Amino acid sequence: MCGRFSQQRPTSELAEIFDAEDLVEAPGGHFNVAPTDDAAVVVQREETRAVTAYRFGLIPHWADSAKVGNRMINARAETMERSPAYRYAFRRRRCLVPVDAFYEWQRDGKIKRPFAITTPDGKPIALAGLWSGWHDPDTDEVVRSFAIVTTAPNDLLRPIHDRMPVVVAETDWDRWLDPTIDDPAKLTDILVPADDGSLEAYPISRLVNDVRNNGAQLLEPIGPIAEPAQGELGLAG
Repeated sequence: MCGRFSQQRPTSELAEIFDAEDLVEAPGGHFNVAPTDDAAVVVQREETRAVTAYRFGLIPHWADSAKVGNRMINARAETMERSPAYRYAFRRRRCLVPVDAFYEWQRDGKIKRPFAITTPDGKPIALAGLWSGWHDPDTDEVVRSFAIVTTAPNDLLRPIHDRMPVVVAETDWDRWLDPTIDDPAKLTDILVPADDGSLEAYPISRLVNDVRNNGAQLLEPIGPIAEPAQGELGLAG
């Protein structure tokens, strides 16, 4: 799964990277984004591409309460076309979730050790997302929210977790965002594990476990960068 990530870049920088309009004008500095938080996403609406802020945890349009979204943070690539919560969004409401790192936890007995996953060159990672609009009957507002699409892990992530987010290559950004593409068959080749060598992973402090903690210290390594391998990953003691 993918339930935490960092977005430390200002949205103005993200808008430049994704050739989009900045509708948020947020300063960034978020190192521990968690479900129910607002986060920057890239969306395409007709001729306009924009960086905006949606709530993390997709609330289907038919939901009785926003709480439904608390557990809908990830959409499985293998089943989302058949899911009542995700199938319409997969066809018409796709987004990119730009992150500087995402976090995964490796179980070691009773302990879960956190890892940060980043790019070797420091560029942002564009995660595949789905979004939805939900009418809040109490406030009469439309709440827009999103989920991150996950797939099987690549060689790097496999020793850490049995799922990983779908990473959308820059060459596929336009196709993933295009709302006129409503045939899932034209998108399935995107829904695969990230290429080996495109990401790196390293163990970090358990400070990240508490969503109240924020700051660059969460991304400081406490052990070596992991290499893709067939066996166990070496862990810091």
